Amino acid sequence: MSWHVEIDPLQCMASGSCAAVAPDLFTLDGTHARPLRERIDEDERALDAADVCPAVAITVRDGEKVIGPRP
Repeated sequence: MSWHVEIDPLQCMASGSCAAVAPDLFTLDGTHARPLRERIDEDERALDAADVCPAVAITVRDGEKVIGPRP
């Protein structure tokens, strides 16, 4: 299975928390962060990054189901 990871550039405030949690999944790119790949293997660190994002800009999906950020 794979997950789809996206960052809303309008919400992202480039705190860098996602890149700190998972530098091989996220990077800072100018004024906001971006995922290095939109499709990833299941990786708990993607969910951790979504959870710690102060702007709640990261969404992780498993198919159509949103699994991150977690409540």
